[in-house]
Amino acid sequence: MTKREWNDLIARRPVILDGATGSNLIQAGMPRGVCTEEWIIQNPQSLTELQRGYADAGSQIVYAPTFAANAVSLKGHGLEDKVEEMNRELVAVTRGAVGTRCLVAGDITTTGKMEMPYEELYEVYAQQIRSLCTAGVDLLVAETMIGIQETMAVLDAAHEICDLPVMCSMTVEADGSLFFGGHILEAVVSLEEMGADAVGINCSVGPDQLEAVVTNIKKNVKVPVLAKPNAGMPVIDDEGNAVYQMGAEEFSVHMERLVKAGADLIGGCCGTSPEYIREVRKRVF
Repeated sequence: MTKREWNDLIARRPVILDGATGSNLIQAGMPRGVCTEEWIIQNPQSLTELQRGYADAGSQIVYAPTFAANAVSLKGHGLEDKVEEMNRELVAVTRGAVGTRCLVAGDITTTGKMEMPYEELYEVYAQQIRSLCTAGVDLLVAETMIGIQETMAVLDAAHEICDLPVMCSMTVEADGSLFFGGHILEAVVSLEEMGADAVGINCSVGPDQLEAVVTNIKKNVKVPVLAKPNAGMPVIDDEGNAVYQMGAEEFSVHMERLVKAGADLIGGCCGTSPEYIREVRKRVF
């Protein structure tokens, strides 16, 4: 995807992203504690059905399930030597699911190793980004990022390797605080200066708590703003499962407010499904 194509897409805002992956796969039978990426490769039908559902619901960009397919995260499962292979196979599953109906974003996230030197983070992300580019993604997204340093490493690596658009979204508290210090407003300004093609927030809380955060992000940056929140705050049931209580229609009402507050790219994170994306699309178009 060229930057001109990206700008043409954004000009027709809002752009509809997809919803959750992990919470839906657990409902489809994925055991807890397994390597999600490996399980998807071994059980592609569950993801295929989910992503076809998102395409049918109106998603224009679907995230390939490459979330933690980096060497650091895969090492915990003894799969650190499978980065290129797994990213290629996971992107292929998504391509097979959505065809040409949606753009496919290569999904990148935190390593969780905040103590890692910047140079090492850069190499970890560069390896995954090379793999994603070889696999043929249309754009890149760094999502659920918990610190600014890792997100900067993703951007530096991406700009060195390719010319694809890069979206960056961080996970925040309701007041915009980052989990490892700092504030989302400082972060998005820095990421815009580094060349991010969209900045924003995902996960953490529900859309009902993010209107002020989105408004303030929009005031501070010129690039498109991304909002992909959870289906409200979860409660934990007797079996230890996170239960998200905000329904699809209520979610769509709050997402419409986020669009009015300045969100250009909208979707859902934990607890959302194709039904949520369908309701959002109906309400904002």
